[in-house]
Amino acid sequence: MRHLKAGRRLNRNASHRLALYRNLTLALIRHERIITTVAKAKAARPFIEKLITLARKNTLHARRMVLARLGPPSKAEVRPIDAMANKEKPPEGDLRHVIAKLFNEIAPKYIDRPGGYLRILKRTERRLGDAGETAFLEFVKPGDRPARKKSAPAPAPVTAPAPVSAPEATSNQPTA
Repeated sequence: MRHLKAGRRLNRNASHRLALYRNLTLALIRHERIITTVAKAKAARPFIEKLITLARKNTLHARRMVLARLGPPSKAEVRPIDAMANKEKPPEGDLRHVIAKLFNEIAPKYIDRPGGYLRILKRTERRLGDAGETAFLEFVKPGDRPARKKSAPAPAPVTAPAPVSAPEATSNQPTA
């Protein structure tokens, strides 16, 4: 039984699951919108949002933490993009380029937002082969706020009408 077991296993062992989260994260940062299954999107969302929260701090320690979570230390280049300005730009698929994009383009958009950087939009089309549910995993636009439903004003309480006492008509008064 699955009592009180946190997290999703996705039918993978821990190292395979971590590799899946890393690959989904790198693809999302590169393309800013990816198509994946609903289960993978729901599982990867907290992993990615924690990285964006770290990137918002924009400190050396935050860069090292993101590098530790996203890739092998052999590709680690911790210097900010300003220090890399003299060099040629790294190739598009390079981990350093992705981390620079995370820290310099994506994280500053969400400085004032306290979480909720991603959205999952379910697609109507199913995946070919096994008909798995698919979804878009994308960044929320910086100005988007969840629309609050404005409830209609509460109707006035219904009260029973008070009995109206009319003056009794006397038989000797003429009626008009």
